Amino acid sequence: MISGIIKNGRATVNIIFRLPNQPDFSIEFVIDTGFTDFLSLPPAAVIVLGLPFVYDMYVNLANNSNVILPVHQATIIWNGEEREVNVLATERLPLLGTALLDEHELVIQFTEGGLVTLEKL
Repeated sequence: MISGIIKNGRATVNIIFRLPNQPDFSIEFVIDTGFTDFLSLPPAAVIVLGLPFVYDMYVNLANNSNVILPVHQATIIWNGEEREVNVLATERLPLLGTALLDEHELVIQFTEGGLVTLEKL
């Protein structure tokens, strides 16, 4: 099970990143059910992490604008196992999308400090 909390009205969870020759570390992500990919990070974070570029992708944003965003690859720990995921480099908060929610139950106690849980189905 993956757990987090409601912070500033947003459902958040910490995701552990695994980088070569460095200790594991976590980044807090906001769960965004309108985002259909895996993860997004600001470009500066992608550069600091040294995530390898994979390809450019056309994306339709929430404001209905179309942009091209670079997609990078990262290794995360998800349900206790290493998993390779796409990370879109975008000028937004770190977001966790529905591609990671697939085959999981999401439960949110929607009150400040409330519990957020993701359970594999």
